[in-house]
Amino acid sequence: MTQEKEEIKGTALQTEEGEDGGMTFWGHLEVLRWALMRVVIVLLICVVGCFIAMPYIFDDFVLGPTSSDFFLYRLLSGLPFFNFADKSFHVDIININVASQFMTHITTSFWFSLVIIFPYLIYEIWKFIKPALFKEEEKNIGFAFGFGTFMFFLGCAVGYCLVFPFTFRFLTEYQISESITNQINLNSYMGNFLMMIFVMGVVFELPLLSWVLSRLGIVNREFLKQYRRHAVVVLLVLSAVITPSGDPFTLMVVFIPLYLLYELGIRLARKKPVEETE
Repeated sequence: MTQEKEEIKGTALQTEEGEDGGMTFWGHLEVLRWALMRVVIVLLICVVGCFIAMPYIFDDFVLGPTSSDFFLYRLLSGLPFFNFADKSFHVDIININVASQFMTHITTSFWFSLVIIFPYLIYEIWKFIKPALFKEEEKNIGFAFGFGTFMFFLGCAVGYCLVFPFTFRFLTEYQISESITNQINLNSYMGNFLMMIFVMGVVFELPLLSWVLSRLGIVNREFLKQYRRHAVVVLLVLSAVITPSGDPFTLMVVFIPLYLLYELGIRLARKKPVEETE
């Protein structure tokens, strides 16, 4: 009886660790399952916290760009070529659906929580793949995760502080006819608000993309320098799409960070190998 127990115990250990002492496929799935469970639990806790705090931060943070008291408008109010000096600027956000405010409360809490726990999510991914990496790979992947997380938050900050306020104010003050009154729907506002911020967060991953592609041998520093002029045209078009404003200053507010990101991508990319240069 004791021998049978020992055999069963040995079989279980072999199932988890494998014949060579390494973890089996099912063992990796078990580790991944617990990692996902921890992420979901942290996300749910954060969603509850954001749901409770949302009424206190919604007016000042989410709806901040709808009023002339927004810090960017006050900062630029002294510049002559802006109409930000108008202290009467205020946009009333209306709701035409019965459940929109409740659903907005839930969805906004979820997206805010996802941004807040993003570093923890990256940490769980890093912890899961770390045992399978060599030292050099571990160093590179650690840099990619850390740098990518920082750039994502920086992009979200630029989207909230610069890109969305400029775009929102231009679109709400634009009139094809004075007979038409702009009334901004809550769903429309939140859709543009979240999209603009997350798009900028993703766009700021451009240097990391250049770094990864250069490690894979797809691009190199010389290639990116060679096509710099083409990249400028593409970035100008992208800036015009993100901010459909007519004034050159607003266009440059978006274009300059994107161009600097491209230049940073060039610095992070690997040089062309010597054998290819020759």
